[in-house]
Amino acid sequence: MKAYWIAHVNVSNPDQYSEYIRLAPAAFAKYGARMLARGGRSEALEGRATPQRSVVIEFDSYEQAIACYHSAEYQQAKAQREGVAEAEVIIVEGL
Repeated sequence: MKAYWIAHVNVSNPDQYSEYIRLAPAAFAKYGARMLARGGRSEALEGRATPQRSVVIEFDSYEQAIACYHSAEYQQAKAQREGVAEAEVIIVEGL
């Protein structure tokens, strides 16, 4: 059953965040991730304000999505994001 990362990100230092963007694709490729949405136009219709970036990533399984997040490759990328962006990342199992 497919699973999805849903992330909302507000970036305060685009220069440093670019290092996260450079490193993260290695983890996504390793776990067969497919980008469905990344930073395009969005509008909050209910709830919190619209984040600067919204991201949806598809995985073949919940286990792959979790493994990707905890992988050494992703954790290295995530370390570059810390302190320069506020992120909410949720992994949800599909139907």
